Amino acid sequence: MRRPTGSGTRSAGAGSLCVLAASVLWGTTGTAATFAPGVGPLAIGAVAMGLGGLLQALVAAPRIVRQAPRLRARRGTVLLGALAVAVYPLAFYSSMHLAGVAVGTVVSIGMAPLASAVIERVMDRRRLTRRWTLGAALGLLGTLLLCAAQATQDPGDRGQPSMAATMLGVGLGLIAATTYALYSWAAHRLITHGIASRAAMGTVFGLGGVLLVPVLLVTGPPLLDSGTNMAVGAYMAVVPMFAGYVLFGWGLAHVPASTATTLSLLEPAVAAVLAVLVIGERLPAVGWTGIALVLACLAVLTAPTAVLGRRRQRPDGVTPPQRTAAEHTVARSDPGRVP
Repeated sequence: MRRPTGSGTRSAGAGSLCVLAASVLWGTTGTAATFAPGVGPLAIGAVAMGLGGLLQALVAAPRIVRQAPRLRARRGTVLLGALAVAVYPLAFYSSMHLAGVAVGTVVSIGMAPLASAVIERVMDRRRLTRRWTLGAALGLLGTLLLCAAQATQDPGDRGQPSMAATMLGVGLGLIAATTYALYSWAAHRLITHGIASRAAMGTVFGLGGVLLVPVLLVTGPPLLDSGTNMAVGAYMAVVPMFAGYVLFGWGLAHVPASTATTLSLLEPAVAAVLAVLVIGERLPAVGWTGIALVLACLAVLTAPTAVLGRRRQRPDGVTPPQRTAAEHTVARSDPGRVP
């Protein structure tokens, strides 16, 4: 029996909402880390992604066991994703530490959609939609304005990092963006090849967590220095990393990795707002403009197709031919691909 044509749109909408919810959780990490100033960025990254990844693997263990043959058949993709998971938090939190929370977040997350688009173009020969291009342009412009807002802040009160530290932080942010795009692509590829999202995410993040354990053992002792530090570490591992990436995995089951990484541009906007409301940072008008553009990006990407225009027609008014059953199957499994 043919699935109703609207079901693919609803599925993509639910996937988008899962990614947006994950992005909100991720946006709290920079603010949370400020409550443990004595803990270094490598320890924060290792405890967040390491323990969070191991927890994902533990919860998904029955599914991983059942789908072990399929996972072994795609071990190259699994290992690539796991390596990216291990590198990402170390680069991401080091970037924020060196260049500042706003700049580190903006570069790491803001550049991820472009990295994801390049990866999908090279690996999957994907042609991206005009909607994605418009949304990505709005989101990237918004993140650049957020970055500019950070650069115009008065350095007197907050000890603005040196130019060398900022440039190194930006470089690490680019590494974080690339690895974020890589593990998103790897997880999406596993899911779209018949592996349940829990099993795919649990395997990739569990192996990544194993790779981060040595880093945690070396850099993690300050996490045990106080109850506050332990609470921050537990929060980072359980809420944004475990719960956030479970939501992200569900989202990747319904939207392409390039769309998911673009939707996650909500994260730097959330981080900037929390920095104002919780930490007491000031955000100039250009920063609020950047947040507005990010929200516009999200509106473009998540609006139902009917809102942006119903079925396309040729200039002569003739309706385009109906899709074949095979094309419907591709569209449902990969909503971001151009028909």
